[in-house]
Amino acid sequence: MKAMIIKNYGRSDVFEAAQIDTPEVKPGHVLVKIAATSINTVDTMIREMGKELPLSPDLPALLGMDFAGTVEEVGDGVSGYTVGDEVYGCAGGLGDLPGTLAEYMVADVNLIAHKPKKLTMREAAALPLVGITAYEGLVRAGVSKGQKVLVHGGSGGVGHVALQLARHFGAQVYSTGGGDKQLELIEKLGATGINYKTETVAAYVEKHTGGSGFDVVFDSVGGANLTNSFEAAALNGQVASTVAMVELDLSLAHFKGLSLHVVFMLIPMIHNYKREEHAKILRKLADIVDAGDLQPVLDDQRFSLEEVGKAHDRLSGGQALGKIVVEV
Repeated sequence: MKAMIIKNYGRSDVFEAAQIDTPEVKPGHVLVKIAATSINTVDTMIREMGKELPLSPDLPALLGMDFAGTVEEVGDGVSGYTVGDEVYGCAGGLGDLPGTLAEYMVADVNLIAHKPKKLTMREAAALPLVGITAYEGLVRAGVSKGQKVLVHGGSGGVGHVALQLARHFGAQVYSTGGGDKQLELIEKLGATGINYKTETVAAYVEKHTGGSGFDVVFDSVGGANLTNSFEAAALNGQVASTVAMVELDLSLAHFKGLSLHVVFMLIPMIHNYKREEHAKILRKLADIVDAGDLQPVLDDQRFSLEEVGKAHDRLSGGQALGKIVVEV
């Protein structure tokens, strides 16, 4: 089969076109013909950093995590899937799991689900990693109807899904963005936009909550921005972060009695731990999509499999608005 592999870690030009063996299906798995895959920040981190990240695969490596495609063969012990089913998931590209930058992959059925009927293959391929991350963070933070929810980075991959899911759960949603295009997308998706470049945290907390703070803060920016999340949260509020690799003074979180939820959705893939939870979330996301409450936003630029290096550059360069998808 055709694939894009890397023999060294480093810049985006390390991808090489290759013909490799089509994988053989195994028990508990399905063979999928891949239609599309999307690029996530963790994909670029693995490609750039290599073995500095403990989750990076050995070389030569086949990267790529998200996918949408069609079941070609069903392994022993698999129920619920038949040849021809359209599926999506986040099932490879790290550790010992071969990735999605190829014509076929063998996917653990605990990491996939039937594709949402309302989405194209390109749209479905954009959703798994960011969708699972956003869903897990909001659910762990206990988001509920009537709450005021702040999403940091609401025009980004995870953020634009998080604000739609928060609305689906019945919350009043607010979101930060740093430019006209970002704020326009945030408003289009049904949240109240906040320009973090021109408004202080204190100012928008006063404006939108009367100074009491947001019940839930979903921080898809993380790092040093966690301080802003703590400042924006209500007393005994909930903060969910997708980027918590930072040294930080937790004094403010302590005195406000905050709960911090760190979301690292790759744990089931890396450790083969409760993978079935990902399948459950993907099924729920498909139901939410088909109910009309969730729509992944795709970047305008299209890429072929051979152009995956350019797709990585576009994401790393911050040029994209919406998820970047590679068509296989």
